Amino acid sequence: MSRRPSRPSSAASYSSRTSNHSDVELKMECRAVFLGQYDDIREEIQSKEDLRTLLQQTGRSISQRGVQRYWSNNTESLLFDDFVDICRREPVTTEDDLMKAFRKIDINGDGYISLDELYKIMTSGGEKMSRSEVKAILDEVDENKDGKLDYREFSKMVVTTTEDFRKMSVKMMEKKDRKTRKREGESGSHTPRRDERPSTRDRDRQETRPRSSGKGRSQQPSNLSEWTGMSSKGTFFLDDDSGFASHVYSLTLTEDTDVWITITPLKIAESGESLDGTVIDTALFVMSEDDNSCVAFTENRDSKGRYSLRCSLPMGTYTLLPFTTGCRLKPRRNLSSKEAKLITKDRENKIVITRAFRKALEEIFEMADLDNNGLLSREEFNWYNMRTSGEEVADDEWQVVEDNIELERGEITRGGFVKLNEMEADDNEGETEDLWITLNGMGFNKSLILDEACPFMLKVYTQHCPDPELVVTGLESNKDKITEVVTDFVSRKGQSNKVRGSKDLLMHTFQNDHRGFVVLENKGRSRSTVELDCSRSSGAVSHTGDLVTTVAVGGQTRMVGHYLLPADDGREFNVVCEETITK
Repeated sequence: MSRRPSRPSSAASYSSRTSNHSDVELKMECRAVFLGQYDDIREEIQSKEDLRTLLQQTGRSISQRGVQRYWSNNTESLLFDDFVDICRREPVTTEDDLMKAFRKIDINGDGYISLDELYKIMTSGGEKMSRSEVKAILDEVDENKDGKLDYREFSKMVVTTTEDFRKMSVKMMEKKDRKTRKREGESGSHTPRRDERPSTRDRDRQETRPRSSGKGRSQQPSNLSEWTGMSSKGTFFLDDDSGFASHVYSLTLTEDTDVWITITPLKIAESGESLDGTVIDTALFVMSEDDNSCVAFTENRDSKGRYSLRCSLPMGTYTLLPFTTGCRLKPRRNLSSKEAKLITKDRENKIVITRAFRKALEEIFEMADLDNNGLLSREEFNWYNMRTSGEEVADDEWQVVEDNIELERGEITRGGFVKLNEMEADDNEGETEDLWITLNGMGFNKSLILDEACPFMLKVYTQHCPDPELVVTGLESNKDKITEVVTDFVSRKGQSNKVRGSKDLLMHTFQNDHRGFVVLENKGRSRSTVELDCSRSSGAVSHTGDLVTTVAVGGQTRMVGHYLLPADDGREFNVVCEETITK
């Protein structure tokens, strides 16, 4: 989310607004202000401070207590439509409001606002300003240059500030609209504005567009606090042979219901971001266990890297299959880093673990604590053991745990987990090979930096199913299954074109605002090799490491040629791919 500087105000303009202007004008003004703060109308307001700022910039002076009417303790975020609805309820600032604001700032009641008084109110909350910045604002509207503001000068400052921001917001909105129309013109498609978009019923009758615009029911429900919620952590692990391994989930619904699902990268240690600072991409496929088909996909993404979907699901059991492209979570390149010290000896010559190793173990504990309750159950410990040793925890091994460390409610504490590793170090008499196997398996390099794993948080909400069940069913590589799901998804929802020079080859492309796929399909019987050149794309990176790649696709098969992401989440992203048969 891009923030643009704006001068804060304690009240807002009333001169250019009236309480009886049309709803269309209201929506346009709200849209302009919203796009002055956010890059996309589909982004969400993430805090009550942001909501208050937006309301002030529409000409509504609202107190912190007033904001609480719309942002309760259960509120996670608000949508643009929620913001418009709040603006309908909140009156614009009147002259009486301005006078009250003036008197509040005029602390000594002398009828003027001094630099000290203005500085105090402008640095009491929200974005902090320096004294020189506040003085520059005062000097700008202090017409008689007496170093203070009377009521008329104060009103002019407030009106000018809000009107300047409103005009800037309109210009920014128009600029974004022009860019969108230009991009759509180049791609030959049209994404309707929010107020143009067809209803859900009408959309069901239309052919799916190659661009997903994240519209309609893809927005977070405004009454989400009333839904039944569940959550679980998980992790993407880089594997040498199979690409990625991750936790896999089963979702059981005992009633037909609407669902809201999100998956977000977690910031544990150095995880969650790639080396260039971009957020690791996470996504989720919802698979029907009846026929193993994909029924939904997290096509929508907000500015903080949270991917989401909203859909209706009939009663039944579903597999939730996490996915990351490999564009940002990549194998480490530098293998020659100095090896961190894991153990040392105390004054009594007893083996103890180092502070750095202890910190890494605590981070592993956070990753393994899937239900996020601060403890490891036997099942969670089992998944951890499967990852680091490839074996389940046997009954006698669990008995060792119970006999040697203190448990809480039958589960391993953070301190108990560290103690188990201290016991292993002591049993191995200082040898660290097994300890490094554990660390490497969990994604840590020789410097104890977590660079080949990305933890995530999965959240599932159901509207009409009061007793859903979400359980971890596996920790495994799903490379073949992911390829099957992605190629099927893109061939159904993407743009399909015949490859030049062949009657049997098709190239399917799919793009939305934050990812792209290029898939080759060979309907013939003989193997073909095709060069896929995406070098003319705007702001894109490929999982292959190069925008030009060669794909060999066998007869009667489909292959992924490129997974594509924006090189920078805040800049233009557009996929253009040209194909050439090489064999």
